[in-house]
Amino acid sequence: MAIAEMNPQTSDLGTTYNENGFVCPIDVLPEAETRALRLDLETAEAELAGDAEKLKLLYSYPDRLLPSFDRLIRHPTLIAAATAALGPDLMVWSAGLFIKEARSPKIVSWHQDLTYWGLDDAQETTLWFALSPATKESGCMRFAPGSHRQRILPHVDTFADDNLLSRGQEIAVEVDEADAVAAELKPGQASMHHGHLFHASGPNVTDDRRIGAAIRYIVPSMKQKSGGRPLVALVSGEDRFNNFKIANTPEARLSDTDFERCREDAKLREKLLFEGVDR
Repeated sequence: MAIAEMNPQTSDLGTTYNENGFVCPIDVLPEAETRALRLDLETAEAELAGDAEKLKLLYSYPDRLLPSFDRLIRHPTLIAAATAALGPDLMVWSAGLFIKEARSPKIVSWHQDLTYWGLDDAQETTLWFALSPATKESGCMRFAPGSHRQRILPHVDTFADDNLLSRGQEIAVEVDEADAVAAELKPGQASMHHGHLFHASGPNVTDDRRIGAAIRYIVPSMKQKSGGRPLVALVSGEDRFNNFKIANTPEARLSDTDFERCREDAKLREKLLFEGVDR
């Protein structure tokens, strides 16, 4: 399947998304701004070197700890794309980083995003933003077109060491690799995919890191089935439901106050993501 470039201001994006379950690529940031964003992240990594706990929080909450990433999740192009899928009222449920180091064997198995998030509905879409080249060689995502029409299917928890997913979850059906579409992205581009879409990615065999931010947009009417209220960012429209805790913009870059907020939220999300698992 050929992938045509999409303008999130056009109706074609919504049509393509509804038909295939994904859109790719979407131009978001120019090259220079993307380099600056990557530099800010990698500078933060260097500043936190030696502190494994804070590094883990940085990878899970870059938008809550770095003002540059808070601006990214609110970028008009990303908001326009998410609006085409979900409407004008939008929250970011999370914006975690997926990093495959150079020459890394790490993979992501075939799965559906909404499997273990504990949300009560499927009104979610993920804008996956590339900070470095996402190519077949570096382990870009692969999508199974049309699979978003499936409900959540059974998954097997592998907890495999080479799997970047929280539980190493893998969908318990065979996916025909011949039908998969490689979602290659240049730095500054994004793809958008439905929370039920089958997707996966392979290892990075290049000499550069493959860095992406998975920005998960939801509608405010959704809620956690457990009753928990994770920290989210309201990025468009309004919240009339009060099902989540609304985060303020970061107080400062890598501030202790923001780290503590993320630390408390991480405890809640760990319970949500690993519910029913004997670890």
